[in-house]
Amino acid sequence: MDLETPVRSLLSPLGLDLYDLELVAGALNVVVRREGGVDVDALTAANRAISAWLDENDPIEGHFTLDVSSPGLERRLRTPEHFASAVGEIVTLREHRDDEPTRRLEGEIVRANETAVTIADAERGEVTVQLDAIERARTVFHWGPETTSAKKPKASTASKKGK
Repeated sequence: MDLETPVRSLLSPLGLDLYDLELVAGALNVVVRREGGVDVDALTAANRAISAWLDENDPIEGHFTLDVSSPGLERRLRTPEHFASAVGEIVTLREHRDDEPTRRLEGEIVRANETAVTIADAERGEVTVQLDAIERARTVFHWGPETTSAKKPKASTASKKGK
């Protein structure tokens, strides 16, 4: 059964977008996002709405756990849409290669389409990887002065008052 369509329709009135949905090992993992971030109240509302719909429609056989979360700072990349939305961001991925050892790449996503992603890897330059060869991938958040808004100089308000 297609779960994405009903889940998207449940999330929309809550101001949330579906980022990912996966049923794995007895868990229905629903990842939601919203411009500006997702708070606990939004996650609670999404969990209640999805849970009520699942109870009413019973689309999944057997027992399972519902897990509703946000993608977080370092979000998993799994679908072509995930990679396309991460163009310009730093990612790390493991590429499975048939006759060679698994390769780990890290760099900025330069472009992505339905079948492949191109990464500007620091050691290898631009590398194109087929999506079906990716073992796992995620965005990378670098902690440091460049990501801390407190380090940025604040605009002076004194000059504005005098005008």
